[in-house]
Amino acid sequence: MSMTDVQRIRTGWKDYLELTKPKVVALLILTALVGMLLAPHEGTPWTALIFGNLGIAMLAGAAAVINHVVDARVDAVMARTHRRPVAQGRVEPVKAMAFAAALGISGTALLALQVNLLTTWLTLASLMGYAVIYTLLLKRATPQNIVLGGLAGAAPPLLGWTAVTGEIHPHALLLVLIIFTWTPPHFWALAIHRREDYARAGIPMLPVTHGVRYTALQVLLYTILLLIVSLLPWLTGMSGPVYAVAATLLGFRFLQWALRMVYGADRLAPIRTFRFSITYLMLLFVALFADRYLSV
Repeated sequence: MSMTDVQRIRTGWKDYLELTKPKVVALLILTALVGMLLAPHEGTPWTALIFGNLGIAMLAGAAAVINHVVDARVDAVMARTHRRPVAQGRVEPVKAMAFAAALGISGTALLALQVNLLTTWLTLASLMGYAVIYTLLLKRATPQNIVLGGLAGAAPPLLGWTAVTGEIHPHALLLVLIIFTWTPPHFWALAIHRREDYARAGIPMLPVTHGVRYTALQVLLYTILLLIVSLLPWLTGMSGPVYAVAATLLGFRFLQWALRMVYGADRLAPIRTFRFSITYLMLLFVALFADRYLSV
């Protein structure tokens, strides 16, 4: 095998990995893992930890691949996404869909056979919500697309919880509510930064249809709501003071970035807010985990 052939194989492997949006999936799995570890159970079953997370990751990856295929035309005209594998033609849509089917079928079988049917159906519903309802319908239909479609991306903590307990609990739904509330300010900050891209692609994102100023104000309002919602685990007795302090500090830092977007002159504030929002969610869920085990 020539060096060129080896490079082609490596490039192909990287392209298929990119299709699954591994960074996004990693954040989803972190929230699912915290859901598992917070669930009331005498020791987290190893089957849930291994097969549960793997199955959830595979189905999330399948949804991401479908998103690449459906949005190939849009991705091709946007600076942020024009180098994606399907948009550039490095992976054919048929092959990408076959890859998505393989991931989806394997992940579903893994969850059904090794975890439980409730988690299987909820994960499938989450896949359909993102890949079909959001990507195919809502994204092109309304500037509130990310609000209405955000529930699919907010499901992982619930999936982790049900993987361990086999039941839906109000505390798990609180974790879903946190991510659901976090999604609009997270994504709208990016949409402001990439407003011209979305306008060129014909996608009715909020800053395209209602302007940057209005969208920045919505980011601020949702960030205030997020600060309140993030304290509900402490207010309901689900978590303790370690989490409360972390949620408050992180929330006020997020609020500071949102205020910069509304009142500041920093043109990079939207993308910096977007980047902080990722760090925010990661640290918030780590704080949930830390609080549980530091309080034991």
